Amino acid sequence: MLSSGRSMAQVLQHLGVSEQTFHRWRNQYGGMKSEEAKRLKELEVENARLKRLVAEKELDISILKEANEYLGKPQAPRGGGRS
Repeated sequence: MLSSGRSMAQVLQHLGVSEQTFHRWRNQYGGMKSEEAKRLKELEVENARLKRLVAEKELDISILKEANEYLGKPQAPRGGGRS
């Protein structure tokens, strides 16, 4: 659109994007092709998913360690004794 003579403001208005957003995108995605930018976004989503999975596993491990420590402690004898 810029090459067809439109101003930057006109292009941004047509796209519904603020100038600040445009500059942030340009800094982040610089010289990438659209396919590369899409792939980067897919990898970011996958990375977030994997981080959640690791956090859940760490929580599971922590709970199991606490349970193991609790169950490993000597317990008071239960109920009656031998007759």
